[in-house]
Amino acid sequence: MSGTPKIRLRGLTKRFNGKPVLDGVDLDVAAGEGMVILGGSGSGKSVTIKCILGLIRPDAGTVEIDGRDVLSMPRREREAVNDRIGMLFQNAALFDSLPVWENVCFKLLAQKRITRSRARDKAAEVLAQVGLAPSVGDLSPAELSGGMQKRVGLARAIAAEPDIIFFDEPTTGLDPIMGAVIDGLIVDVVQRLGATAVSITHDMASARRIGTTAAMLHKGSIIWTGPAASLGETGNPMVDQFARGEREGPIQMELRR
Repeated sequence: MSGTPKIRLRGLTKRFNGKPVLDGVDLDVAAGEGMVILGGSGSGKSVTIKCILGLIRPDAGTVEIDGRDVLSMPRREREAVNDRIGMLFQNAALFDSLPVWENVCFKLLAQKRITRSRARDKAAEVLAQVGLAPSVGDLSPAELSGGMQKRVGLARAIAAEPDIIFFDEPTTGLDPIMGAVIDGLIVDVVQRLGATAVSITHDMASARRIGTTAAMLHKGSIIWTGPAASLGETGNPMVDQFARGEREGPIQMELRR
């Protein structure tokens, strides 16, 4: 990797009730890259993202964005960094009490960066980028299908034109065709913004579509990084077992009776 990584993690460690969840995570994400983080349930994927976002403070290690250690920043500076970050949550996490247009422009409205009258037009512009008609802006989240909710969640994630976007299981709960549609929209909007994308997913087809690079977490550490297109044929037995969904292999699931 040439130049300063957009995101750099070094020695990231986190324990909960004495149990290690992250155990010295090292990871570089280049500017403009689409990084996919893989790993089984409980491997630390979500905790890693939450540490980057500042929702969880690691026990040790550093989190750098554009070469600056965000863990040591004053609160106001950290908030300014977070203003450049968008997030698509696993279940869209839309506000049920607000119409779609307010959901899309929620951040802009909360920070008074846009007027309510302008917000409707802005929401229509962003909804169009994810393939939704302006009329969708007047609907409530309860009136939307799962695929439409994901699109609205994506529209909200990009409304403030962030330069880093996180995607938490973007295709969960969607049929294969709608999953492919969402993945295509993610690739399109990320390229349009020139943003850096970090995704966590269990969907290998999705990982190959939205990722340029992939990394696998196992027992709290990164055990492999490489091209997302090579998943299943990496030569790493653990990564290939996970990518192929094979029962037999070096990764043995702990079964509780």
